[in-house]
Amino acid sequence: MLRRIWRLKGVVILVCSPFILLPLAVSTTEAACAYVIALMAVYWCTEVLPLPVTALLPTVLFPVLGIMESKDVCMQYLKDTNMLFVGGLMVAVAVEHWNLHKRIALRVLLLLGVRPALLMLGFMGVTAFLSMWISNTATTAMMVPIVQAILDQLHGNVDSEPPSKNQTSPVLHQEEEKTISNLQTRGMNGDTETHCKLETTDNPQDNTSSEQKVKEVDRDETVKPVVVCVEDVCCQMELEELSDVEDERTRMSKGLLLCVCYAASIGGIATLTGTGPNLVLIGQMGQLFPQNGDVINFASWFVFAFPIMVLTLTLAWFWLQFLYIGFNLRRTWGCGAVRSEKEQAVYKVIRDEHRRLGPMSFGEVSVMALFILMVVLWFTRDPRFMDGWATHVFNAKSEFVTDATVSLFVAVLLFVLPSEPPRYLCCWRSSDTESQDSRGPAPPLLTWQVTQKKMPWNIVLLLGGGFALAKGSEESGLSRWLGDQMAPLHFIPPWAIAVVLCLLVTTFTECASNVATATLFLPILASMSQSINLNPLYVMIPCTLSASFAFMLPVATPPNAIVFSYGFLKVSDMVKTGVVMNIIGIGCITLAINSWGRVMFSLDSFPSWANSTAPV
Repeated sequence: MLRRIWRLKGVVILVCSPFILLPLAVSTTEAACAYVIALMAVYWCTEVLPLPVTALLPTVLFPVLGIMESKDVCMQYLKDTNMLFVGGLMVAVAVEHWNLHKRIALRVLLLLGVRPALLMLGFMGVTAFLSMWISNTATTAMMVPIVQAILDQLHGNVDSEPPSKNQTSPVLHQEEEKTISNLQTRGMNGDTETHCKLETTDNPQDNTSSEQKVKEVDRDETVKPVVVCVEDVCCQMELEELSDVEDERTRMSKGLLLCVCYAASIGGIATLTGTGPNLVLIGQMGQLFPQNGDVINFASWFVFAFPIMVLTLTLAWFWLQFLYIGFNLRRTWGCGAVRSEKEQAVYKVIRDEHRRLGPMSFGEVSVMALFILMVVLWFTRDPRFMDGWATHVFNAKSEFVTDATVSLFVAVLLFVLPSEPPRYLCCWRSSDTESQDSRGPAPPLLTWQVTQKKMPWNIVLLLGGGFALAKGSEESGLSRWLGDQMAPLHFIPPWAIAVVLCLLVTTFTECASNVATATLFLPILASMSQSINLNPLYVMIPCTLSASFAFMLPVATPPNAIVFSYGFLKVSDMVKTGVVMNIIGIGCITLAINSWGRVMFSLDSFPSWANSTAPV
């Protein structure tokens, strides 16, 4: 009966949660809004409904409960931040479609080398860089097969000769397991005759048969215990050698897989479009504090978050290297050592994979040029220390042109520019291209079919649901009520508040979506900051970054689930490694927000734009 109930737990949660929380809905307006938030939090944490479907609940519940009109709720689902996300993702889809990300990854790996420590550093650096621009899920899904191919070479037999005890191929892996099992069985059963045979075959010049040796041993009872002891030691040494090989393989596999999924989560924090919580923050800032003067844009966020990403990634590399590779400089870095045959085979795999891509096509070059153009326009739109191009070119305020304008402009160009060179670029044209001239115009760099297939539209609805919740909390008065309840926190140092909240958010995001976590926490933190006269960015920025640091569980984030599905990792491995990773992440965030973040965002003072909320 309990098993049947457990199988139906999703239905039970889906049906019973609204009735259990119903007393909130029939109370005040603030309580009714809290009812919607609590119900969505339960559904988001348990995933009894798809996350984007749960994000649509405010469109139904807010009008029914008298919190907001339907037209006002629906307008929250397609704001400037959503369009920034859509434009950035379209460029990321084009990069992925043309395999530009794979070319970058393989090229960097060839440059860094294949020593264990450098290989891990290469994977982490490439994954983090790609995750800054494309989704962490797509980055991990692209990098893990490369890791698997390299592991196959590291664990395989690359010699033409028979493998030694320390080098065995995956094909012989089952034979090794049988050998280990047989040796263990013989050791437990005391099969000394077989042990003698194993020892005699190692000396081909000894023509004495094993039966004669056994008989000679039997004649002298005083020698027999010594022989048995030697044979047991030999058996134990064989087992230990094979066990050490397997242990080294397993640890190397775990380390490389974990470094990819962790780097994917860490890399996304460096850019506004790198991960969902960053977009939730910029959207909530515009929703709750419309007079903030665009204090956070692509350039300011990158200057603040990129050093955090580099510092966290470096410490994570040291931690994973210590845990799974070790600090043997000669073996892991190759100081003065000749590259082994396995490492040569790994280098050959990466080189062959890179050669398979061929020379860069016209489409790849065009996508790379547009990508660089988008990044440059983002950085120079409003660099803070001087007027950006938006002010000089359009002779207007920089708010007229936002980061969303830039991303959508470049995204539109992807559907306009051709994927094949025009006639006047003869150096790019080939016979295949010339033979296709009769078919009509060349297809664009990106088609809508490809975009529709690869775009994660669910994130757009998730972001919209978060903006609707924030607006509903403001309209119902729930934000003000929560802020009043948190007034006693005024006596706690701000840095301590930030650390405790980071720990809370990091724990919560292990069992909930990072976008959902940021959506639930950021409006509450904004109200709390107003009630204690604390700069809202002092707690909102650290908690936004902490929402991306889900390192402990396979279900915490898609990159974790992808590497866990390969079978090398256990939940205990991820928990053991992830606990330290969470501490590293929170430590780096605390250092940043209390040093260069304090100067960049003027966190020591309560800003004027935080004195009032958005107009009704």
